[in-house]
Amino acid sequence: MRTLILLTTALLMATVIPHAAAQNAPSVTVAATRDPVDKSYRKMLAGMDIFERHHALAPQATLRFQLLPRLPGTQLDGITLRVAGNSVSLPVAVAPDHTFTLERNAQAAREDAALIASRKTSTLTWRAQVRSPNVPAGMRRLGDLRLECLVGVEAGLLSNNAQMFAWLGELFTSPERVCLQADGNYLFFAERPVYAVTLRDGARHATLPFSALYAGGTQTPATLPYCDCQVLLDRSYYAPVWDRGWSDDTLLSFEDMDSPPGPDDTAIAADHGTTEQMRARLGPAKVVSFDSGYQMWRYTYPARRADAPPAEFTILFGPDGVARKARLQEPVKTP
Repeated sequence: MRTLILLTTALLMATVIPHAAAQNAPSVTVAATRDPVDKSYRKMLAGMDIFERHHALAPQATLRFQLLPRLPGTQLDGITLRVAGNSVSLPVAVAPDHTFTLERNAQAAREDAALIASRKTSTLTWRAQVRSPNVPAGMRRLGDLRLECLVGVEAGLLSNNAQMFAWLGELFTSPERVCLQADGNYLFFAERPVYAVTLRDGARHATLPFSALYAGGTQTPATLPYCDCQVLLDRSYYAPVWDRGWSDDTLLSFEDMDSPPGPDDTAIAADHGTTEQMRARLGPAKVVSFDSGYQMWRYTYPARRADAPPAEFTILFGPDGVARKARLQEPVKTP
């Protein structure tokens, strides 16, 4: 769904913007004018409301909002925020970790105020941050992520460079459409570049498939500028927030790209240790490349069960083209 929206927007921009430029219309700069993608204060309040309505997903959790970089070179340190309306200007405190909360102000809501950043808003990615206490360090709780998705969609935090086509995103996105259906594809971001994500719910556990990492592994140079993950591709993942087979107390653990091979990893034969050797031995792979120079390769093989997804062999290569670690697995079933 998200890919369809982004590609359609790109196509419309390619046809309309050149026509508009041809009109040579004069432009006027007004200091108080909103950036076309400043966040709506009303929608942010609506996100806070849906947090309260669905608080049972994470009864002890608190809500904050988070700023993340969207473009290369975006500097978040020192960023300031304010709620700006026709007659209202309210400063918003930003914590050192680039998170913040919003106060409710009736006048700002009546004036349909905007949340304005001291950086161009199109350089930022915005997310809800829901955190329950007592979650082990480096892990996330699935109920928290479910609530983050609902808040993020309701608050209008899904970024899009083309405000003139904002109606297109509105047509396809709602909290129910995105967060409660298998193809909603709401992107989450880990703290560090991700190698593997494992879900644990009591005795049940499963590792997310390749298709749940790196924005599905489907981004291209043409589509990446329209993705929130443009500079966070190696940290992006889809959590199964829609799958009620996993309880709200399910924990997600993350293995970093930089961590050493673990007990679930597969030994790499000496004659398969570089990209050239792997390609010579196994043929072309599905490859996702990252700005860091790392690459994730994926091969698929028939599953042991007819109703199961294909088995996956994934290999992480460093910037030097040498394999760092690999894993052979039959992933959890997802669309």
